[in-house]
Amino acid sequence: MCALEELTKLAADLDNPAVQEWKADGKKVVGFFCSYVPEEILYAADILPVRLRAPGCTETTAADVYMSHLNCTFTRSCLQLALEGRYRFLDGLVFTNSCDHIRRVYDILREIRPKDFPFLHFISVPHKASEDLVAWYRDDLDEFKGNVESFFGVQITEASLSNAINVYNETRSLLKRLYQLRQGDSPPLTGSESLNVTLAGTTIPKERYNQLLRRLLEELSEREGISGYRARLMMAGSGGCDNPDYFQVIEDLGGLIVTDSLCFGSRYFWEPVETGDDLVLSLARSYLNRPSCPRIVDNVAARCDFVRQMVDDFDVDGVVFQRLRYCDLWGGQLLHLEKELKESNIPMLSMEREYALGAVGQLRTRVQAFLERLER
Repeated sequence: MCALEELTKLAADLDNPAVQEWKADGKKVVGFFCSYVPEEILYAADILPVRLRAPGCTETTAADVYMSHLNCTFTRSCLQLALEGRYRFLDGLVFTNSCDHIRRVYDILREIRPKDFPFLHFISVPHKASEDLVAWYRDDLDEFKGNVESFFGVQITEASLSNAINVYNETRSLLKRLYQLRQGDSPPLTGSESLNVTLAGTTIPKERYNQLLRRLLEELSEREGISGYRARLMMAGSGGCDNPDYFQVIEDLGGLIVTDSLCFGSRYFWEPVETGDDLVLSLARSYLNRPSCPRIVDNVAARCDFVRQMVDDFDVDGVVFQRLRYCDLWGGQLLHLEKELKESNIPMLSMEREYALGAVGQLRTRVQAFLERLER
């Protein structure tokens, strides 16, 4: 089996064979919801971090008992799977105050399903990236580290944390090399394939993932590049964009997604963790200063700059901005990004969507019109 096929299969389900093998060895698995959770702390404790999604969720009837229809369907879908017992392979959950919708999932599970997730931890991530708040975040992460050690009966040493950071930095480096292959005129993989690759990395041990990435890079060096596309596109916008089928609808129409600004994409790995004498402080500083989402309120200009830089580096013809309905954070960012891209003469298509792929006809119609505007 080629590396891309193996990664695609691993990305399809959270409780995949790699997770099952990890559990069979008697090791623990902890789920988390937000890319501001430093996975290295869990990995240093020999615990597998799994980024939570809701693949295959088609209804939210159980979740709707506890959450309003004004909550986004990503969070309702995740709560639905939790209530259905689809997350029972987890030994715990880690939340952050990433948004009010995620916070409500934490509140609900803490109250009605405490026995399902005996380790339930909440990290308070600052909403600004100032140096004072980096120090405050460092203290919160140190408390998180202590709680992991106490609950699971492990010790996270300087050596194990340093090793975890090095492993994750290798992942970041390999993924960045993969993205750089997409800068050329004939990229060796599509946007939907690339998303499958990054999704696999959120669900399997990083050493195994790094091995697969190295194999993939070798295999792609011999793969025929993609040509004949109508336009080079960038995907940007809110969390919950973890469905390769959504990308596939766009690419079936001739648009080639060559890069992104997504928390399941480039924002997850773009910058390495720069280490110093205090490794927990290094994690706090690096995570807060990575390419951010709108929960970091003083980074509006930096987020727009990141999108513009990606457009230049990947020779992008147009940006597809997607956001989940009722996502207030990304709704606010959209106002700024629309203005910035218009002033830079960068075409943008703004799409509101639900978590599960639907209204495909409307999606195809709007993308088709956008591609006709951009077509080379």
